[in-house]
Amino acid sequence: MKKNGAQLAVYALEELGINFAYGIPGTHTTELYDAMAISEKIEPILVSHEAGASFMADATSRTSNSVGTIVIVPAAGLTHAMSGIGEAFLDGIPMLIIAGGTRTDSGRHYQLHQFDQIELAKPITKAQFRILSHEDIIPTIFKAHDIAKSGEPGPVFIELPVNLQLFSVSIKDLPKYKSSIEEKAIDMETINKAVDLLTNAKNPMLFLGWGAVNYTQYSIELAELLAAPVATTLQGKSAFPNTHPLYTSVGIGEAAKPSNQWALKKHDVMLTVGARFGEIATGSYGLDQPKNLIHIDINPSVFNKNYQCTVAIESDAGIALQLILEGLKANKYSNSRSKEEIGFKLREMNGNYFKEWLKEKQVDKVSPGHFFFDLKKQLDNDVQLVIDDGKHTFLASELFPVDLPRSFISPTDFNCMGYCIPAAIAAKLNNPKRQVVGIVGDGAFLMTGMELVTAVSYEVPVIYFIFNDGELGQITQFQKIPLNKKTCSVLGKVDYESLILGLGAAYIRMENDHQITECIKQAIAVSKEGVPVVVDVNIDYTQKTMLTKGVVKVNLKRFPLDEKIRFLTRALKRHLFK
Repeated sequence: MKKNGAQLAVYALEELGINFAYGIPGTHTTELYDAMAISEKIEPILVSHEAGASFMADATSRTSNSVGTIVIVPAAGLTHAMSGIGEAFLDGIPMLIIAGGTRTDSGRHYQLHQFDQIELAKPITKAQFRILSHEDIIPTIFKAHDIAKSGEPGPVFIELPVNLQLFSVSIKDLPKYKSSIEEKAIDMETINKAVDLLTNAKNPMLFLGWGAVNYTQYSIELAELLAAPVATTLQGKSAFPNTHPLYTSVGIGEAAKPSNQWALKKHDVMLTVGARFGEIATGSYGLDQPKNLIHIDINPSVFNKNYQCTVAIESDAGIALQLILEGLKANKYSNSRSKEEIGFKLREMNGNYFKEWLKEKQVDKVSPGHFFFDLKKQLDNDVQLVIDDGKHTFLASELFPVDLPRSFISPTDFNCMGYCIPAAIAAKLNNPKRQVVGIVGDGAFLMTGMELVTAVSYEVPVIYFIFNDGELGQITQFQKIPLNKKTCSVLGKVDYESLILGLGAAYIRMENDHQITECIKQAIAVSKEGVPVVVDVNIDYTQKTMLTKGVVKVNLKRFPLDEKIRFLTRALKRHLFK
């Protein structure tokens, strides 16, 4: 039989279980898109910008069993898509990037889109391939997929020259996919050391990241056995049920909620799973060296980077957690701590913290506390919440509890604005029976809001809430606290109603606290009709999150004394003499 390179590539993607491919067709990918159009297994999704395509691919990997895939034109397609690729790279999310390539058989230079894509992709991908023969297409795509998923996951880049796509060759047979991912043997000595530390601990604590998101059952069992308070990273928020009595907060350290700080003061052993102690998770490293740190991660390069380990366990989180549980049970572990008493204390503190956000209802603004309280009450328990980067990110992380794995996704270490609108579309495409809700700041919406066209075109009924304050809310708070000045953080005036209706989505305006219940109810009803809907929320950002307060405090403490005096003096003058 005869197959051209595009057909071989699409066959390989079908074998890998790829359901959607996101991108914009161009001169160098026309054959690929034609082959996908014929495929019964893969649906190509036209986006308005390749950044949206890469955010959709990222969200696909986070919310489904399929590896998110983009098919893009060379050069400009890659540069446009680099925001989402970078997010996946730093957050440890698998992705396949298939780019067209200029002709390799013409001997010509200065071709349209001719560019060294391999060098460009190197810093933000795990591996890069330029395919030079038809025989290499299927095995290369299989290999790229396994690299993307193995170890710490991440994006892999493949360049498929247009001449290979266009021309056909005789093929004897099409190989079936067989995973080449190997499970690395675990060092049992490190497991035994961890079991000994936990056995002798008086007040152990768990800290979970995205690496633990698939193993919630083990984390719950271990936390309850140890009567251990649990914290999560922002990315790993859904790794542990937020309504569980032993849950404290997103983040760890001075920028975390009071329940977390209470647990931290008492802890004598910290078990960290699939987390890297990054800047956001620690609130600008506002965490003192954890005591007797047991660190589990599949990527050994994360150990001892910011905090020193007592025990470092290189392993998949699920295997390590299971072995630790087995070790504790084999030792007939028991403790004198009452998980009920500890859970009662943590729930009381978390309840008191939330009450601070439930002040008297306003008539001219929407209060975050009342908004998230009502939102949680009205949404399905298995709702898929998609967040962007901004002030709303930390409000959602502190005020909206989620209980199911992978039910809260957001850009984290790359922290790229513009994630939510496209990512929520992909989450809904991959989870059509689940309710999908996106929360996005007005600044982030202006970056990728045109992807609403994609939601409308493919009839993807996502519910979006724009937190609209006319500013880059998180940045203005960081500017106002020390500088009492807003520089380049006030947005231009936008008629959101006209814009959103013009793109074909439904529009609802939420002016104040008294409209919250009805507006959410109306948005849910509209989405059930198969229409994407945007609720324009007149948000009040006056009250500061723990992260905002904690980060300012932590960074100021690090200033040299003379700089601290200068900084505080300038802030005082600006606040007193506007």
